Amino acid sequence: MEQQKQAVRIQTSILNAAEKKVLVWLAERMPRWVTSDLLTVVGIFGAMLICAGYVLSNININWLWLSSAGLVVNWYGDSLDGTLARVRNQQRPRYGYFLDHNIDCINEGLMFIGAGLSSLMNLSVALLIYAAYLVLTVYVSINSHLKSEFKLTYGKMGPTEFRLIIIIVNTLFLYIPFLRDYSYTFNFFEVPVTVGMLDYIGIAIFGILLIMYVVSFIKDAKYFAELEPLKKNDVSKNK
Repeated sequence: MEQQKQAVRIQTSILNAAEKKVLVWLAERMPRWVTSDLLTVVGIFGAMLICAGYVLSNININWLWLSSAGLVVNWYGDSLDGTLARVRNQQRPRYGYFLDHNIDCINEGLMFIGAGLSSLMNLSVALLIYAAYLVLTVYVSINSHLKSEFKLTYGKMGPTEFRLIIIIVNTLFLYIPFLRDYSYTFNFFEVPVTVGMLDYIGIAIFGILLIMYVVSFIKDAKYFAELEPLKKNDVSKNK
């Protein structure tokens, strides 16, 4: 079978150095019966807890603690599965790439849809953020093939930092009633739309993701244009 060149993982997030040490420490002490696939399932379970916590917060706001716990469980499974494979020298690049990308999309879908089904966030806003996440996922996948770069962080922010931010936001909504009680209704093309404080946060996150995508797209478009300049004979043919 043809050997596949593995993309270089680019991680420059704020917590990356400390997180890597913790993950390696955990992986080295993991029982032999724990496998990377089992940890992937743990990550999915964490995403399900996040979704359930947000939905159940419609009944009692204290269910947000379940969502926050789910974020920790999701981090544990999602971040440790690949580290365990590398520590044990059991990497399967094709299988891992296929599984990680598909599972990540499912996990993020559970998280955002769960938040959108709660009374804290408008479903349209949640799906908008999910769409931005999917666009960035496709972008990273394209570059992993064209540039052999698997970029996991943008602007010093990675998945772990975003999880931590969400946990902080959940905690603030638990302890500050104004944040969860605030709402504003306006007409959007004659359709009444109600937004809450979490919607503003979600729109801000969408804006950040959009800016990161546009800036990265312009930068890489210039890189590829310089890498493959238009030939003179091609210009004459286009005239």
